[in-house]
Amino acid sequence: MARRAGVAVRVISATEIPLVTPAPPTQRPTAIACDGLVKSFPLRRGWRETLRAPFAARWQLVTDHLSCDIAQGELFGLLGPNGAGKSTLMRMLATAVLPDAGTATIHGADVVADARAVRDMIGNVAANERAVLWRISARDNLRYFAALLGLRGAARTRRIEEVLELVELADTGEKMVGEFSSGMRQRLLIARALLGSPRVLLLDEPTRSLDPISARQFRRFITKLIREETKCTVLLATHSTDEAMELCDRIGVLDRGRLLAVGKPAELGAELTRNSFRAWLGDGAEGALDRLVARGVVVGWSALPGVEDLFREFAVEVTDGHQGAAELVRALVGAGVDVARVERVPVSAADIIERVLATSREVANV
Repeated sequence: MARRAGVAVRVISATEIPLVTPAPPTQRPTAIACDGLVKSFPLRRGWRETLRAPFAARWQLVTDHLSCDIAQGELFGLLGPNGAGKSTLMRMLATAVLPDAGTATIHGADVVADARAVRDMIGNVAANERAVLWRISARDNLRYFAALLGLRGAARTRRIEEVLELVELADTGEKMVGEFSSGMRQRLLIARALLGSPRVLLLDEPTRSLDPISARQFRRFITKLIREETKCTVLLATHSTDEAMELCDRIGVLDRGRLLAVGKPAELGAELTRNSFRAWLGDGAEGALDRLVARGVVVGWSALPGVEDLFREFAVEVTDGHQGAAELVRALVGAGVDVARVERVPVSAADIIERVLATSREVANV
């Protein structure tokens, strides 16, 4: 007997609290605050539709009353599929796009009313290698962008050397950027973002164009840079569950413009898998499990293929985490079934995200 996994995830309205919302460990002040952000874009129309109704318009809701708080010094990850609203949120925080409703602040400065102050506090890094000039050296790139920020003379030279050292490009600063690897260009983009000594760093899919090995090296570099060097607040938008789980203090799962769950990686995994166990059981397990379902001790079970030392493996869903697993073992032993091992089901980061999205969509359709 198989059953759908029951996990405690629900769709969040604008006034509800996300699934897991632990306070930052040290109750640090808030760096980024978003409250009810709404943004829609007009949909493209074909020429026939435009001719029939030239003044009509259809709109796509991209962020739907999105709210979250990010603490100073926190590395917060936004995780979700294409079209979830990650890049739009980043662009609103960077003051490149105006929200239709709601508010967002960076260290207390409103992204609409105080846009200039916000731009002075943020560094923006997108996965766009063409955002730097390929036909000149890394140092010349940084001289150009530093001049746009108003840096001059010795202060500019000093800051350029500082950021090149931070991103580990000091030895290749005179090399033409067109000869850089993709990973080196991504580090140069971060150097550009760090020129103005930002308090908040926005990373929009920084490893999208990198191969797996380069992406892993880049994540290690980001960890060292953020944790040990700059210690600024970071908002990371990514498609990679492994990247989010490895780097971030907390993760927000975003889908269709709505924030479905927020929490530390371990907490999200524990919440969504707390009742799923695997058990290696002896003869008579099927009948005993059916009886336990009737008694309410077990929610559901399924037999898995394969035999290990004459014990069959079963996927079992209980009702109360480890307490439910303990009750399961007592009941099986009382029914005369040998129990070789019981363990919580290990799940990957991708499994966790898929469960959040699938469950929230099921709830929305009820």
